[in-house]
Amino acid sequence: MKETHLIRILKCGLYITAFVPLVIFKDFISPFHFGKIVVFRSLIEILFAFYIVLVWKNRSYLPKTNSIFWSLSAFTTVFGLTSIFSIQPYESFWGTLERMGGFLSFVHYFIFFIILISVFRTEKDWHRFLNVSIFVGLLSALYGFGQKTDISFFVGSGNRARIFGTIGNAALFAGYELMIAFLSLMFWARSSSSVSQKLFYGFSFAIASIAVLMTAARGSILGLGLGLFVFAVLYVWAYESRAAKNIVVAFVLFSILFFLGSQIFKNTAFVENSRYLRRVTDLSLTSYTVQTRFWAWEAGLKAWDDSAKTIFLGWGPENFNIPFSKNFNPKFFQGPGSETLFDRAHNMFVEVLVTMGIIGLAAYASIFISLFRSLWVKIKKASKEQAIFFIGLFSLFISNIVHIAFFFDITANFILFFIVAGFAFFITTEVIKEKPNKESGNAKKLSNLQVLSLIAFLLMASWLIIVINIRPAKANYATTRAIVNGWSGNLKGAAEKFKEALGYNTLGVYEYRHRFAQFIFENSNKLDPSVISLGINEVSKNAESHPDDYLPLLYLSRLNILLGKNDPNSPYNDKAAEYALKALDISPTFVRTYYELGQAYINKRDLGKAAESFRKAAELNPDVGISYWYWGIIEADRGNVGLAASLIEKGFNTPIHFSPSESEYQRLLQFYFKINSYKGLTDILEKMISKYPDNPDYHAKLATVYSQTGRIEAAVEQAKIAAQLDPSFLQEAQSFIQSIGGKW
Repeated sequence: MKETHLIRILKCGLYITAFVPLVIFKDFISPFHFGKIVVFRSLIEILFAFYIVLVWKNRSYLPKTNSIFWSLSAFTTVFGLTSIFSIQPYESFWGTLERMGGFLSFVHYFIFFIILISVFRTEKDWHRFLNVSIFVGLLSALYGFGQKTDISFFVGSGNRARIFGTIGNAALFAGYELMIAFLSLMFWARSSSSVSQKLFYGFSFAIASIAVLMTAARGSILGLGLGLFVFAVLYVWAYESRAAKNIVVAFVLFSILFFLGSQIFKNTAFVENSRYLRRVTDLSLTSYTVQTRFWAWEAGLKAWDDSAKTIFLGWGPENFNIPFSKNFNPKFFQGPGSETLFDRAHNMFVEVLVTMGIIGLAAYASIFISLFRSLWVKIKKASKEQAIFFIGLFSLFISNIVHIAFFFDITANFILFFIVAGFAFFITTEVIKEKPNKESGNAKKLSNLQVLSLIAFLLMASWLIIVINIRPAKANYATTRAIVNGWSGNLKGAAEKFKEALGYNTLGVYEYRHRFAQFIFENSNKLDPSVISLGINEVSKNAESHPDDYLPLLYLSRLNILLGKNDPNSPYNDKAAEYALKALDISPTFVRTYYELGQAYINKRDLGKAAESFRKAAELNPDVGISYWYWGIIEADRGNVGLAASLIEKGFNTPIHFSPSESEYQRLLQFYFKINSYKGLTDILEKMISKYPDNPDYHAKLATVYSQTGRIEAAVEQAKIAAQLDPSFLQEAQSFIQSIGGKW
């Protein structure tokens, strides 16, 4: 093998990595992120083996350095340092199954960057590679458009309100397409681009920009607008373009008109009838989505100064959920099913400060400082042909900063960011003036030792791929098979697959244990108690390895509640309450834990403590109606009928209304019948009919209640509806109407 062969292999491998953003493992948990990082890491591990031998053969392929290189090196180093001192080092190193981040993955991004800037040494190399990246972004955007259809080929299809392409999340997709848009614009504006090239770049820019708009991610749309404004201003300054100056003026006027229009027409039917327009025109800082961002940032910042360690080194990468939980804002809880766990701050600067401390934030900020400084210096000195690259990248990073101020980056975004950072490194160093080495040394064969070493490195890479990529993939797939078996009713098969997944004891085992617990919750009445006990044993491992995490304790409380529900004296109920109280020690304002604690006390028939638990839940967020429902039902069972009635009524009148299930409505009917409350019966039956209008029994019951309260005409009307819905009611309805003095 020759040196030139190594270079060709590396370049080929880099081109393959450019296509990683298109990877989707649809039959896996986290299908849009897991597959991408598994493939990317495997590729980088193989390429690194070739790169080591290339550098051994020719030291000129060691990376050159400048401020961009050193800032990325510094942040990677700090990432590793803060992972060592993390509150949960395992997550900091491996990342989580949902996001696939962690130090291990970030090191791969940095190695990717090193190989890029070392192997691509000419403008031609870089322009080809960026063209491929733009093409990939175009494919991802077109895939996103496919999600507006009902074509099953497109994962996530079904006329989605907000598309997410091959990235899996609308906001993440918007951040990815933002960079594609500015790369396309940059090459489109280059004077030397041919007509066909301009058509391609113009089309790519338009498609990427439309994709960003179709995500309805307001922070990203703002980033697009601000980035375009900066691009136009810099273009005017560098090229003294009258047309660009007119575009700047038009853009400012459009922005003003859009803002005024969004405020004037936001309450019109035209806007209200469109989910998209409602979202993009909602610029209020008090909207729920914006508020959740503020609450998350506030929770993280409150915990940041917990100690000298957290101030300087943070809580550890991938561990934002810990400080978030410690300072949980009860307003997040909107009832069952609400999003109450933020594993990211949704602001990269807050995220880095909280998880990596001042040192991490300084290193992270230095990346953008070095990028902007290097590009700005070159804009003033560049030729007319080269200036567009500095202007384009400067604008791209401006838009990226706006985007990450409201969200975060993940695999596809990081890959493209490091590609763009690599190009920025290339055009801001003297490398751009260098010619590729034409010496005969390039044609020399590798020595026998180098060949043997390459084989050894590839074997090591293969072992690494098996351990950190293939093994986690097997565990992931086994878990999804377990979930699918559970959906199809094959509970035994599901349990076996969960056992298989847990047996790998690899990345994701924390999540797999909780998935197993969720399977038990959904099928508890059909499972053998031994399966529930196994679930408790597995989740206990999470609690032991994550002593600062309330979530395993919450799962343990629920699992023990299942085992103790039929026996007030069961020790499982005591354990359930114990775990819930431990969870409250970690996150004292987490509303849902009080529900578990209350249920544990209900199992124990300790209704006084159960009522107290639900009372605390209601006090933490008084806007949530279901808390009053639970509290009211307990008070009814305690005989406090007056208090119970007022609490249940309050549950229906809170800003976040209580919406009972049909069985819960039936229970309310029994309660109001028991206390002989015609007002309560009327309210509940009217609500039931509104929700279940085709049930004749509810109309018949309401007719009876109306007759008892003197509303004869309304009673007659309801009796007639009951008879129309079910003819078997006809004779009974006629007799009823006659008995109350009504007319058929």
